[in-house]
Formats: sequence, C-alpha cells, structure tokens
Amino acid sequence: MNDNSYIVIAIIFIFGILIVYYVFRFAGKKTIKIPETLLDAVESVLNRKVGFYNKLEKGDQEVFRQRVEYFLRTTKISAEKGTEITDEDRVLVAASATIPLFHFTHWAYENLDEVLVYPDYFTEKFSTTEKDRNVAGMVGSGVLNHKMILSLGALRAGFDKRPDGNTAIHEFVHLIDKADGAVDGIPEYLIHKELMEPWIKEMDQTIQEIRTDKSDIRDYAATNRAEFLAVVSEYFFKKPKLLQQDHPELYELLNEIYGGGK
Repeated sequence: MNDNSYIVIAIIFIFGILIVYYVFRFAGKKTIKIPETLLDAVESVLNRKVGFYNKLEKGDQEVFRQRVEYFLRTTKISAEKGTEITDEDRVLVAASATIPLFHFTHWAYENLDEVLVYPDYFTEKFSTTEKDRNVAGMVGSGVLNHKMILSLGALRAGFDKRPDGNTAIHEFVHLIDKADGAVDGIPEYLIHKELMEPWIKEMDQTIQEIRTDKSDIRDYAATNRAEFLAVVSEYFFKKPKLLQQDHPELYELLNEIYGGGK
C-alpha cells in the first residue's frame, strides 16, 4: 500500500473511535420534548425562588439557566400517585440538580433517568396513605435504579426562605455520592485526593459532636457519613454565611469539594 492508503485507513480508524465514543458517552441521555411554556417559566421561577441563582453574576446566571434547561430536556419528571405538579415545580427540581454541580461544567447525572414526584411524604414501601409515612425523598435502587422520588411538599418547602434544609438538594447529593459506586459520604468524583483525609477527619469528628450534643447541626446528620454529607450540603447551599460563621472548617472543606474554592 502507498502512503495515501495508510492515511485513509488512519482517518477511518480515528473516525470509528469517535463514533464509538459518542455512542457510549451520549446515547443514554435522550432528549425530551418539553413545552415552550416550561422554558418560558425558567427565568421567572429562578428569580423568585432560588437564592443560589440570585447570588450569581449575570454571566453565571445565564450558565445556570442553560444547565436547568439541559436537565429538563434530558431527565423525565413525572407526577405520581395523583400528584399535580406545575412548571414551577419542574424548574425547582432542575434547579436542585444544578446547584451542587454548578462549578463542574463536564459533570452530569448519568445515573438518573427520571424523578418521580409524590403528593406527600411516603413510607419506605412507597405508601402515601399509611400513618407512619416519614420519607421526604429517596434515591432509588433495584427496580427503581436510575430514579429519584421526591415529596412535592418537601420540594416546595426547600425553596421557602425560612427552612434551613432542602430535601431535593439532599437527594441529589446522595446521587452524586452514589456515582462512584458507594453511598459513603465521600464523593470521589468531586473530592480531590488531598482533601480526602481532612474531609473524613472533619466528618467523623463532627458526627461525634452531634451524637454527644456538642453541635447545632441537626441530629439526622449523625446517622452515618452519607447522611452527614447530604445534610451539611443542604446547610452549605441554603445558608452558606451561617455555616461559615458557625463551622468555618467544615464550610471551607465543602467549598473546596463543590468547586467554589477554584
């Protein structure tokens, strides 16, 4: 074969690799057709309801809106068990997903296909009628793998001005934590290796303080490391200044983990 033949073969080979990469990287995320009314609602809802968005510079706000729209176009949001959801609710789900990953431009929820919205709190067996229902959100497993369940009331409450927490952000943090294969409070895809040891040390120390009534962080954070990460992330994104004031070391570590320190 002459030199031109080798060049043609090389080009075909490279082109084939690119096609294979594209299929495996992007085929899992199908675009969802969404109504124009939903897209029209995005900016208004973010302005009225999402404090994180309102604190961003104008250019970053545009990026945030684009990320919210991307989530809406690639992740199904379904009303279940008689729930009635509005365009505002859908935007709040997408905003909850966008907030923790905002500083990571090449990270998306490859482990999520659908968010199921229930009308109220539910049980671990997904009942919304039993008296002992106390679950506000859940990352699915087994037959519900690649799905998340959120209580509509908890979703809306998370964007009220008064509550410290945000259930939807809490569950998306669990999903981020789960991406490396283990829900253990150590999100390996986000945390730098040099932060691993100080993060684990701070996490375990604060959990112990909570269990011995020496911390003002709510008790649920001491359930295990995974719940600690999810709860303190709620504080970090909902009331960062208060967290920085009361727990400066914890704040600085979270700021590094979520890319705010870059």
